[in-house]
Amino acid sequence: MKNILFIFTILLLIISCTSNKSIVLDHKKEQPIAKNSDTIRIANDSLEYEVIIIDAGFSSWLASHSQPRGYYSLSYLEGRNQIYAIEWNNRVMQPQRYNPNLYEMQINYDSNIHYGYEVNYLIYNYMIYFQITNKQQLAGFVPRP
Repeated sequence: MKNILFIFTILLLIISCTSNKSIVLDHKKEQPIAKNSDTIRIANDSLEYEVIIIDAGFSSWLASHSQPRGYYSLSYLEGRNQIYAIEWNNRVMQPQRYNPNLYEMQINYDSNIHYGYEVNYLIYNYMIYFQITNKQQLAGFVPRP
């Protein structure tokens, strides 16, 4: 029943003038973890969720600027991701105020679903990367890795 209720796909396309960027949180089963030069895929097999980020600069930024896994607690990552998703969705709903090429689709991040550490870590770091590279501020503080 859980599988039926939570089958969903979140597709977030962030398009800037020079590149396409996206986060996909998808319902999958037993997907391998893979990293390519412009694609990062993290799968949580026990929860059957997967995040795919396609962005030419994110892989190198993640390797060189982000804090190591385990640096942040899961509750910290979940809290920040919730804040970022709410603000992101507010901006999607105001295309006259915020660049609709940056904020195209809503993020259906559900704080009641336990996505696991890897999924939250990846979403959090992409949000930081997005804010820094696009000179955006999704919360009341300047993002830092």
